[in-house]
Amino acid sequence: GFRINPPPTDRPVRLYCDGIWDLFHLGHARALEQAKKRFPNTHLIVGVCNDELTHAMKGMTVMTHAERAESLRHCRWVDEVVENAPWVVDRAFLDEHKIDYVAHDDLPYGSGDAEDIYQFVKDAGQFVTTRRTEGLSTSDLITRIVRDYESYIRRNLSRGISRQDLNVSYIKAQEIQMKSKVQQLLQKVQSNVRNSVPNHDD
Repeated sequence: GFRINPPPTDRPVRLYCDGIWDLFHLGHARALEQAKKRFPNTHLIVGVCNDELTHAMKGMTVMTHAERAESLRHCRWVDEVVENAPWVVDRAFLDEHKIDYVAHDDLPYGSGDAEDIYQFVKDAGQFVTTRRTEGLSTSDLITRIVRDYESYIRRNLSRGISRQDLNVSYIKAQEIQMKSKVQQLLQKVQSNVRNSVPNHDD
């Protein structure tokens, strides 16, 4: 492991947690709860990277920077949001925001030449760990949507959202709607068959 500096006792501990926070979900909330409860009296500061930086370093987000930041402000564990947060925190950033500790899961995060962007914080005794919620990440949620793509397209078409807004071609929309009608017809036939079978228990 790594050593952790003793916390201040005469004021709230200023704890910093950074991330992308796209499609804010239970896994995010649990990580922030762990950070908030790490010390008896914690002021939790959460950094959110802007769109330009995030898209360059990690790829497209579903939500904009403003939406991601506003989602964090509505989380009960968060005391302060730092917008346009840096991808890699440095001593100047920690000093500017008077940060005592940085919280993150303990997997090494490489970027550029650095094998672990949190190494200097660990070496300084200012790193505390949170646990990830397995099977629940933004990538997992996007994978679920992509896997059930046609079901979600069908759902939104039936709710009056245009194929243009869904970026679906005319042929694809017709194919999905046809599959939906066939499925409904099969369900109706199966229901009629079940209802027509005599009940021998009477």
